[in-house]
Amino acid sequence: MARVLILGATGMLGHKLCQMLPRLGHEASATARGSASALKPYREAFKQVRLIGGIDALDERKLERTISRAAPDVLINCVGIIKQHPAAKDPLLSIGVNSCLPHRLARLCGGLGVRLIHISTDCVFSGRKGNYTEEDVSDAEDLYGRSKFLGEVSGRGCLTLRTSIIGRELGGASGLLEWFLGNRGRTAPGYTRAVYTGFTTLEMARLIDRVIVRHPDLEGVWQVSSEPISKYDLLCLVRDAMRLDIDVTAEAAVRIDRSLNSEKFRNKTGYQPPSWPAMIEELARDAAPYEEWRKAHAS
Repeated sequence: MARVLILGATGMLGHKLCQMLPRLGHEASATARGSASALKPYREAFKQVRLIGGIDALDERKLERTISRAAPDVLINCVGIIKQHPAAKDPLLSIGVNSCLPHRLARLCGGLGVRLIHISTDCVFSGRKGNYTEEDVSDAEDLYGRSKFLGEVSGRGCLTLRTSIIGRELGGASGLLEWFLGNRGRTAPGYTRAVYTGFTTLEMARLIDRVIVRHPDLEGVWQVSSEPISKYDLLCLVRDAMRLDIDVTAEAAVRIDRSLNSEKFRNKTGYQPPSWPAMIEELARDAAPYEEWRKAHAS
């Protein structure tokens, strides 16, 4: 298997890669901005990886030293300013992290002979059309979408996976799932005209493993997606699988369709996504102690 370095160990996708890639046979190291001691409450999440704390992804010299010492075959960039974070409104920070960093990594990795896998987003599109292909021009109107589009890397040894994810978080509550779990005992809106084609973080980790092992020469920008589902139907699946006391109300006011067409990737790799019920059932069975981690984060 491969020697892998994960940038952004504490994020929604990063921490799940830390859990899953070693189980799939890879030797993994991972970086975090916080110190290793500050991450002790989450030691269970990182017990199978070599955790490197105190790494600011914008410190290019430290980043280069870290990559050189880790000597990975593959670097996976999970660092990003997400749309829901207040920093997403800061042009200097958003452009620095979402746009410039991936290209710096491409240069560093190219010089060291390391393959780069960068994670992009369906938010490079406005959502007015849906069923977007790689040939569609990015029409995002907000800073987040534009900054992520500018950060998409291609060329020799560089692979960008354009997608979206849903999953548990170590401490924050910025994503759809943690927001929904926070509505236990209450009512939550589910948008019937908001179309989604992402993955659970569990399935995304497996897809990345597949790309590493079976498709070492895959380069450029590729869309990876599941079958379309409305946010209403998705939340109902989560509620039922996790046995949550949440009344999901159907709302039609929001209309947005950022669905991605991944026919090109499927034809190239033979990948077929699992059904949404299968992915959500697996998510509900995840035995990772998230409630303990979240209590530790709050204390």
